[in-house]
Amino acid sequence: MTHNPTFCEGGCACGAVRYRVTSKPLIVHACHCLNCQRQTGSAHAINALLETDRVILLSGEIEQFLADTPSGRGQRIARCASCKVALWSNYLINNQGEHQLFLRVGTLDDPSLMPPDVHIHTATKLPWYIIPDETPAVAVFYDQKTTWSQNSLHRLKTLCEKTGAPYK
Repeated sequence: MTHNPTFCEGGCACGAVRYRVTSKPLIVHACHCLNCQRQTGSAHAINALLETDRVILLSGEIEQFLADTPSGRGQRIARCASCKVALWSNYLINNQGEHQLFLRVGTLDDPSLMPPDVHIHTATKLPWYIIPDETPAVAVFYDQKTTWSQNSLHRLKTLCEKTGAPYK
């Protein structure tokens, strides 16, 4: 399968880490859970889900830190070794941990390329944050088969076949 050589690029705050993204994401979440609020120091995190092989490290050194998650399995957060900005993470809740990452959209050179497709964990959203009416929002999580595009579901199925993870 061929991908566009460059869909977009991004990097950390100090410029030491640069990366290239070779396709559009599977889906983009604006997550309002308390962990994302604490980790970002903001109202929510915006994460673009991508196959790991579609994010190419161009320069710099990444350090990985294991952080707790409500599942108890944790997530590995990839940070710039110099400025410590979080660039992406791998959730360890299923067999996709090594093969799918959650790219921090705010680290893109042009974050407007990946607006949220859905707001999740809005049960803990800050009361003053207003979600646009046209963007789906759920109290906790959504049904993947009805929320993801058909193209993204096909990509997920291909990834599951590659990794042996169950396609649900």
